[in-house]
Amino acid sequence: MNIELLHQPDSAIARVTLNSGEELVAQAGTMIAMSGYVNASTTLRQGKGGGIAGGLKRMLAGESLFLSVFRSPTAGNEVWLAPKLLGDLLIYEMTGKDLIVQATSYLACSSEVDITVGFQGLKSLFSGESIFWLTISGYGLVLLTSFGGIYEISVDGEYIVDTGHIVAFERSLDFSITKPGSSWLGAFLGGEGLVCRFRGQGKVYCQTHNPGAFGSLVGSKLPPR
Repeated sequence: MNIELLHQPDSAIARVTLNSGEELVAQAGTMIAMSGYVNASTTLRQGKGGGIAGGLKRMLAGESLFLSVFRSPTAGNEVWLAPKLLGDLLIYEMTGKDLIVQATSYLACSSEVDITVGFQGLKSLFSGESIFWLTISGYGLVLLTSFGGIYEISVDGEYIVDTGHIVAFERSLDFSITKPGSSWLGAFLGGEGLVCRFRGQGKVYCQTHNPGAFGSLVGSKLPPR
């Protein structure tokens, strides 16, 4: 499988070229074009993180109930994918270590990759973000999407990220939800909200824009229904 990213960072799309017999698993509704010989189907994804229970958990995390599977009978066929929001794409190679992904940031992966939904505890609930985050595991390529540009931070010790700007982070990192400064009043008046404090060694992937803040800004200007 070969993935080429085009039109980065504000309107990124992915051109995925498949080998013979290879499968691509993607969020439903993300395919924008494909070769005529590609076989497309819809699945709940059996096995780890699959079935009805897995699909319902994905819905709770903000993902679609069903997943699209694209299978190429011969080498060289293409599938074009694009996220629903304007933004960037990231190719992440899974090597057996878990990756924690914020809801709606998963776009697609190779069939050897497992997708499960995990409860991140009350610290995630208090952050104002999704209670359930996706856990990506196995081996292969994963496509992640962001709102705006996406960038990588290598953490060695401690690092703080606004909760609305997190795309994904490696399982080797521990995290806690806290205020950005020493004062809760200062955090409230400053409009910064809550932040995620990472500790350990690993990578964090962030997005330049906050979808929740953008939705609130646009929603407040829409006429009442």
